[in-house]
Amino acid sequence: MRFAQPSARQVTGLRKGQASRRVSGVVGAIFLATSTLSVSAMTPRVATDIGPIYSLAARVMAGIGVPDLIIRHGASPHAYSLRPSEAAALEKADLVFWVSEGLTPWLKRRLEILASKAQVVELMKADGAIELPYREGATFANHDDHSVIDPHGWLDPENGKVWLGVMASELSKIDPLNTDLYFENAAAGTLEISQAVARINEALIAVRGLRFIVFHDAYQYFERRFGFSASGSILVGDAVAPSPARIIEIRGQVAELGIGCVFSEPQFNPTLVASVFEDAGVSTAVIDSQGIELALGMALYPQVLESIAQEIVACAEE
Repeated sequence: MRFAQPSARQVTGLRKGQASRRVSGVVGAIFLATSTLSVSAMTPRVATDIGPIYSLAARVMAGIGVPDLIIRHGASPHAYSLRPSEAAALEKADLVFWVSEGLTPWLKRRLEILASKAQVVELMKADGAIELPYREGATFANHDDHSVIDPHGWLDPENGKVWLGVMASELSKIDPLNTDLYFENAAAGTLEISQAVARINEALIAVRGLRFIVFHDAYQYFERRFGFSASGSILVGDAVAPSPARIIEIRGQVAELGIGCVFSEPQFNPTLVASVFEDAGVSTAVIDSQGIELALGMALYPQVLESIAQEIVACAEE
């Protein structure tokens, strides 16, 4: 059987149709790739210093992107060496949110070098942020080093609310198409913090008269907000381990000051604290200003506040 041969005109038309479909396919692929790149390019690269700040940024960026954490979750922020991946995150960042030079004095120079193209926001200097001076006195260390302002401001939930708004504002400048979502997320995060505060206030009603000592003087923002006041701290400065003489000094003041609880922290050898005070007639517990034993994510910030309250209540009830 013989098949009819197409005419020259039919062959030409067929070739043109095939070429047209190939061109359309290429154009479509290019358009799709370009659209994908455009969406990716619009998502800001955000770097944060510690877990609680990462958590706030993640809350504001929910549904849009995920921030980077440049200080390993669980490490002390007071002295830290950046890993290559963390340095790279700073180099790629459009925005950097950090607490303050007082918390991480080593980081300022790294930011100047690695994040020179980024918008760097020091949260303790943001409009509306609450600042408290370091405490000094017989049972608190003298702070004559890098700052007179206590940098642990994230432990006041009002600062957390302020910083959510700051983050939404800064992100919307870089990514205006997502402005509404950033501010909606910030509002949702603010509500979640308020709900956590209500639960904390209810939990702490019965133990507000507790007298306690902290290992590290990092909690006065929390104390002021919720009606407590530590009687002293063991650690002399943020990054200096206490001497045996300092521990003996504090131990000797437990009975004198009527201390009911001594709080250590997970990164500062809580077993040592428990052993030193085990026969001093006080309870010991572990509180965590950064939530290093909690899962890193947008729920971390209110969880940090609530976990501190839970440990205070548990220690007081022992």
